[in-house]
Amino acid sequence: MPDGRDPITELINQLTRLPGIGERTAARLAFHVLDGPPDLAEALASALRAVRERVVRCGTCGHLTEEDPCRFCSSPRRDRSRICVVESTPDLLAVEQTGEYDGLYHVLHGLIRPLEGRTPRDLNLAGLMVRLQAGGIEEVILATNPSVEGEATALYVASLLRGTGVSVSRIASGLPMGGELEYADRATLGRALSARRRLEGDP
Repeated sequence: MPDGRDPITELINQLTRLPGIGERTAARLAFHVLDGPPDLAEALASALRAVRERVVRCGTCGHLTEEDPCRFCSSPRRDRSRICVVESTPDLLAVEQTGEYDGLYHVLHGLIRPLEGRTPRDLNLAGLMVRLQAGGIEEVILATNPSVEGEATALYVASLLRGTGVSVSRIASGLPMGGELEYADRATLGRALSARRRLEGDP
């Protein structure tokens, strides 16, 4: 090899950087690409390039999209008096698939994780405050995962919104502690959303 690196090992190493992909799974994926049709690797590379070149964050809500504003923010059919705050785009899609919510969204792109050095400054909170200051929002639904980090983030966001006159609610406990919205079934997530509760201290 001109650069001295084994391309198979390099591919495996890069795949292990993806969440939930260990070395054995990465090796299985790498050899699947090698053993697959000749156009598989090129199609995969092309899809990855397209994602990097064409997908952006919506300037309003932070959703990953090809169009800015995204289809949710630009739709006249959405209830513009409510904002559902989620950690990530997969969580946004999970909530949307329940069919229980027709309002707007706001994606934080992370949670407060002190042990990993992630603070409120690393989250898309400034954008949320700008949207509230623009007026018209009556309720903010905090739909972060029911984990220690998710609960801490929800409480922090709720504290930011105190005194704004906006109703703040939290999705109900239909989800198990430590569970993730992305992997919850539609019925469970739908019930949790429908049975959301106001947070203590909400005006």
